[in-house]
Amino acid sequence: MHILVTNDDGIHHPGLAALRDGLARDHRVQVVAPDRERSAIAHAITLLTPLRAFSQTNGNGIPSWAVNGTPADCVKLGVLELLGEKPDLVVSGINPGPNVGVNLNYSGTVSAAREAALLGIPAIAVSVSNPYGTHFSDAARFMQDLVADVAERGLPKGVFLNVNLPDAPMEEIAGVRICRQGIARLEEAFHVRRDPRDQPYYWQGSETQLFGESPDEDGVALRENCIAVTPVQCDMTDYGFLSRLKEWKVEKP
Repeated sequence: MHILVTNDDGIHHPGLAALRDGLARDHRVQVVAPDRERSAIAHAITLLTPLRAFSQTNGNGIPSWAVNGTPADCVKLGVLELLGEKPDLVVSGINPGPNVGVNLNYSGTVSAAREAALLGIPAIAVSVSNPYGTHFSDAARFMQDLVADVAERGLPKGVFLNVNLPDAPMEEIAGVRICRQGIARLEEAFHVRRDPRDQPYYWQGSETQLFGESPDEDGVALRENCIAVTPVQCDMTDYGFLSRLKEWKVEKP
């Protein structure tokens, strides 16, 4: 299979290297990733400045490009210009730190996979639970098996997988759960400080992820030392409310 690997932490991140090298054992891999960290940039794309792609070399000789743009830019540019052909699969990661619950709305890692799905390409986003991840190679081993499953079974149009693993040796992980996305909010705060001219500025503080209690929720599964695999769809329509909204008989003034 021909696989495009990307991320939001930058082309030199060890999580990307572990994923790239692991998948390259069985597949033809190319890399298009940001030239620097682009975490929490969501699905931003670059419109007002030119994009540049710089060819990179690595020890395995895998064709790679560093792009001065966002993760979504990297997927667009890779698929439409750099790779020479449409890949069979896009895999984004391995992200240090979980992408569960409402974080899916902010994550550049997840948005790269979403962009691929919008382009009609099967895709997977993958993260580990520890922001200082140390078990990327174990996560890459799991991804080798999951990629084989996707190759055999496929994914529905407009659907991608979001995978979160405990940052632990594979033999210490309790199992795999197929999960839904949690919707519990984040506990957030801003620290107000003052610059040398005594003007206030605001620094977003640490966020605490809240979870429910249902074992089929992504964050709960991860908290209980399981790998969480969540199917995510690009169509954001609320079909349950759609028919009720039509009953409103909304009209122009």
